[in-house]
Amino acid sequence: MCGTRRCPGPGVGRRLPDVTSAPLTIRPAVAEDVDALLALIHAAYRGEGGHSGWTTEAELIAGPRTTRDLLAADLADPSIHLMVAGDHDGCCAVTHRAGEEVASFGMFAVRPGQQGTGLGKALQAAAEEYARAAGATTMELCVIDRRAELIAWYERRGYVRTGETRPFPYGEPGVGFPKDDDFRFAVLRKPLS
Repeated sequence: MCGTRRCPGPGVGRRLPDVTSAPLTIRPAVAEDVDALLALIHAAYRGEGGHSGWTTEAELIAGPRTTRDLLAADLADPSIHLMVAGDHDGCCAVTHRAGEEVASFGMFAVRPGQQGTGLGKALQAAAEEYARAAGATTMELCVIDRRAELIAWYERRGYVRTGETRPFPYGEPGVGFPKDDDFRFAVLRKPLS
């Protein structure tokens, strides 16, 4: 949830050119992508198809991960750079305010059938390159603290738990219906040098 307005993070940035890694193309999302991205995000986080992937959080939270209106608003926000991998096979958001050292990574989703193919690593690398080119020296992300396997995945990619936690945005639009009332976000950071 970090990296969008639903979790605390940095603000306004600038758009940079497409990042391409053969044969995978990673490009900035456009308004016409909203419906396909909404389906992807729902499948990866909470949909029936998400149970075949290891990144699902359906056992923790029911309902949609975001809404069409919130996703469209993220696309319209100049501080949020939403990236699309392949034919809507993955996406992520980088939130960055010009002049700030920290960028925030979020809305990371890989189609369940594509998980384990390297697509997520490529998408995350493109997000880090975007943040670096925009002037950030650190990438930050937030993960529900109960998701030990996902936190370990980020740690293998150079992210370190800061010891900081942030509150889960209970009751806010687009976060779904948590199955417990004590979720918190663990904050992880990685230097972009």
